[in-house]
Amino acid sequence: MPRTLLNLSVGFSLLVGGACQSAYYATMEKFGVHKREILVDRVEEGREAQADAKTEIVDALEAFKAVAGFEGGELETVYERLKDQYESSADAVGEVRDRIASIEDVASALFEEWSSEIDGMQNAELKGESQQMLAETKVRYGTLITAMRAAESKMEPVLTALRDHVTFLKHNLNARAIASLQKSLFSIESNVDALVVDMEKSIAEADAFIASMK
Repeated sequence: MPRTLLNLSVGFSLLVGGACQSAYYATMEKFGVHKREILVDRVEEGREAQADAKTEIVDALEAFKAVAGFEGGELETVYERLKDQYESSADAVGEVRDRIASIEDVASALFEEWSSEIDGMQNAELKGESQQMLAETKVRYGTLITAMRAAESKMEPVLTALRDHVTFLKHNLNARAIASLQKSLFSIESNVDALVVDMEKSIAEADAFIASMK
């Protein structure tokens, strides 16, 4: 199957519920696309979503700094930039959550199928090798999904802090509100820095997992 069609099918799969996933995977099998390939593709999509989210959140921090350091000009303009950047960040984080969920779904289906097929093997040597490959893949996957979830867990606190300050500014677009942002800048910047470190680690783990599966 061409990669463009595979990407479209993966995107569509994010829209269907868990009850439909088995039918989806069965349909993809008929096109010669197996769960292993779908897993790799979804990890690639997840890596790209994380990279996009990292960029959006860093840009939101810069917009926050611009408001906190506001010294003159159109306050409404810098506020609108911060609000737009927060909304873009929230959308990007939502995409990351969806991608992680899709990765977990196909991984579960793949490992279940793999284990079931091993049970049906009669050649002891080949069976042992398959069991070892399954165990090794599970370990690599565990490292990957742990890194992804660790990064995801730090996204919501950052978004919450940004959302609260954007809302506060909407209600109080004045010098007093700017002063409140300055007090919070160090904390938000520290949280974003920690998040970026975890996201870069997660992206690196995705690259390693993809390489191992190919």
